[in-house]
Amino acid sequence: MKILFSPSESKNQNCTQNPINENSCIFKELFTFRMQALSKYEEYIQHSSLEDLKELFGIKNENEINKFKHDLRKAPTQSAITLYNGVSYEYLNFSSLTLESQNYILENTLIFSNLFGVVKASDTLPFYKFKQGAKLGNFNIEKFYKEHFSDALDGYLQNEEILDLRAGFYDKFYIPKKNFFTYKFIKNGKVVSHFAKAYRGILLALCANIKAKNNQEILDNLPSNLKLKEIQIKGLKEEITLEILDSI
Repeated sequence: MKILFSPSESKNQNCTQNPINENSCIFKELFTFRMQALSKYEEYIQHSSLEDLKELFGIKNENEINKFKHDLRKAPTQSAITLYNGVSYEYLNFSSLTLESQNYILENTLIFSNLFGVVKASDTLPFYKFKQGAKLGNFNIEKFYKEHFSDALDGYLQNEEILDLRAGFYDKFYIPKKNFFTYKFIKNGKVVSHFAKAYRGILLALCANIKAKNNQEILDNLPSNLKLKEIQIKGLKEEITLEILDSI
């Protein structure tokens, strides 16, 4: 089973590995496309106003903005799974997992970077900032990656069961062309949004701890505060609704 996962806005700066190169990421043959997207990002930064950069990075402090103008091609990197540290990653708590569980995630999780496109959890990326949905002038980076990486992803996933734990935004990067599973979470009859990030992290940790080979194993091992509420088939997507019985 392969698991599709979102990145996060916040990241760790503790990068110590070699700068990004063609061996840093999955789909080595498509590395030139990643670099084309990076070039568009660099060009935009060079020619943008302070206000545009605030929007691109999603921050208001000018001093903070300056630290994101560094050369990403020469910057040190770290594995994608440790680079991101937002809510989902906080509840995944990768460092607390056993080595075997960590290896499960490194091998089976695909993270959709807003800047670098799809990468494996074990791939290495530099510390960067790119707000979800931010625009690079007339360059549509989501469409670019969908166009150039979808065939490779289709081939990579063709013999795998797919669990899509991404936020809906990342459909713009890729939509599976075979049956796949997604989860949504409700509490007191209402769909939760912010806490959905936490529960996606919890489900990813669950997958790693039980070494899940398919979605049924997840349903058979749900935490006590999550209850299966409903399963709906929507085309190729099987959407599973879980009820949150108490707070995290």
